[in-house]
Amino acid sequence: MIQLEILDQVPPPLLALLIPTIGAFLIGLLGRWPNLREGATLLTAFTLFGVVTGIYTGIIDPGYWSAPAADFWTPTASTAPIVLVEMLPGIELSLKVEPLGMVYAMIASTLWILNSLYSIGYMRGNKEKHQTRFYICFALAIASVMGIAFSANMFSLFVFYELLSLTTYPLVAHKGTPHAVRSARTYLGLLVGTSVGLLLLGLIATWFITGDLTFKPGGVFTQVLADGTLTAPVLGLLFFLYMYGIGKAALMPIHRWLPAAMVAPTPVSALLHAVAVVKAGVFSVVKVIIYLFGTASLVSTASGEWLIYVAGASILIASCIALFQDNLKRRLAYSTVSQLSYITIAASMLSPMALMAAAMHIAAHAFGKITLFFAAGSIYTAAHKKNISELDGIGRRMPFTMGAFTIGTLSMIGVPPTAGFISKWYLVSGAWETGYDFVLVVIVCSTLLNAAYFLPIVYRAFFKPPPDDDHPHGEAPWPIVVAVCATAAGTVAMFFYPDVALELALQIQRGLP
Repeated sequence: MIQLEILDQVPPPLLALLIPTIGAFLIGLLGRWPNLREGATLLTAFTLFGVVTGIYTGIIDPGYWSAPAADFWTPTASTAPIVLVEMLPGIELSLKVEPLGMVYAMIASTLWILNSLYSIGYMRGNKEKHQTRFYICFALAIASVMGIAFSANMFSLFVFYELLSLTTYPLVAHKGTPHAVRSARTYLGLLVGTSVGLLLLGLIATWFITGDLTFKPGGVFTQVLADGTLTAPVLGLLFFLYMYGIGKAALMPIHRWLPAAMVAPTPVSALLHAVAVVKAGVFSVVKVIIYLFGTASLVSTASGEWLIYVAGASILIASCIALFQDNLKRRLAYSTVSQLSYITIAASMLSPMALMAAAMHIAAHAFGKITLFFAAGSIYTAAHKKNISELDGIGRRMPFTMGAFTIGTLSMIGVPPTAGFISKWYLVSGAWETGYDFVLVVIVCSTLLNAAYFLPIVYRAFFKPPPDDDHPHGEAPWPIVVAVCATAAGTVAMFFYPDVALELALQIQRGLP
């Protein structure tokens, strides 16, 4: 009872950070007993989901606000930042709940449960080594995600962003082969190189120019622009440092780390592409645009308009590269590079509708892409096949896996009834609202390219006969099949019940100045 009372006194955002950290410690203690270790992983994931869900139900309850005019930015007792450490006066490691962070936290806490279940089947089915280290690093990565989601200022986001890079490095290098180690070095080198060389430089410059790193409606640059302390070209340079310093968003040409990381086990690929790393990138991009630079500052100076065209080029170039990839995971990797730029291009249009599209696509892409990676791992576990050219007739032997893959494919293309349709609808509406015909052309062309590199896989799996020398096999172990079917079901469910993501997206819109 005393322990529970102590936990009740811990602020929920801090509790969300502590639970996976404590879980990592328990997993290490129980590492000699696989069943207990995996039980601790699942228990930690479910506990985190319960805490994050509790935070969500609190912030959408009108009673959460202390006054009729209060919102999540008003410094009341319930909405004030939680200061963990004060490094220097005005530079704090602190946490705060707000709707955009809740979108990211809800996605990560929900999908960690399914990823943990999937990991149990995959790691055992493929007899992977160092499984305890795998589960520990996974839990620590989720702890970093919670820190990013609830960061109250740019300094806090930077710290947790770097911790995420460090905790996922052992997961990318998991196999320990020379190729895996080389790829992991590329992964860490590009991510840390961009964040330290560009993002940290932008952060320091922001502090010296404004004296403020706090996330707030309207951003921190309004006053210094108004009094002439900061000029539009300098703001544009700062914006460039931030956008390319957030390397996890995989904006071309800072994207090579993502295909390189495909050497990792499939649960790690799913973590990178759906649950944690790339979502940390695009989440940071959206948060920096809305709450650090501010839409009004960027619109008045036109400092961020170049990002629309760079993101549009990334969408089309990555899609074209994906067309020619025979390795299934590499094709999915380049698809991710393209899909992430959907979120970036939505945020860079700076309209309320487009910003809603960015928040919605973070959620839609998470469920659709994790389904595709789960299916790829299921195929490898059951049939030991990695290449698309080897998948003739595999849908007849793995109907659940390839049925789920088909749903994920439809979501990536943007076909109803899947979540991808809703986010693309808002994206098109945002482009129409702002008059960016270029964005509309990009969406149409990329949708056709998505169909061109995904639908042939589905056709090959269900409508081509298997080769004569194909050894008989069925579905992967049941934890894998359950997980892939659950994420596919979630992709469809989000189309019919998008309330959680939409409610949070509407609250983001409400918080705009």
